Amino acid sequence: MPYFKDEEEVYAYIGRLFQDLAKDDELWPRFRRANTIVQYQFRNPESQITVRMRENEEAQVDLGTTDMDPEVLMTMEADTAHKFWLGSVNVTVALARGQMKAKGPVAKILKLVPLVKPVFPRYKKMLEDAGREDLMKAA
Repeated sequence: MPYFKDEEEVYAYIGRLFQDLAKDDELWPRFRRANTIVQYQFRNPESQITVRMRENEEAQVDLGTTDMDPEVLMTMEADTAHKFWLGSVNVTVALARGQMKAKGPVAKILKLVPLVKPVFPRYKKMLEDAGREDLMKAA
């Protein structure tokens, strides 16, 4: 059974994490160095999050449909994304095993991977604050 019951839960947690990051004056400038638009397409439940992280452009996070044209497309189970933000998924291994699939200039995404470690505790705290300890047992 998937961790998230519907797309609204995906947006409430993973989507909100991206929205909060886009407002972070310390971390967001590092993410913008990727200079791209990434779309995360999730299965079980079906959902998508599109994130503009371009230099000299305003951050934008769209939950669901979007007018943005993504340069990088990442597809995976919503559970895999959740486990990633808990710090228990290695992107390189997940890509090699087919648990994550990437289209576009993957080097841009791999550039971001070292930057996400400080985000893991933030995701865990968000789940704790929401009373979702059940989701913390996923890792």
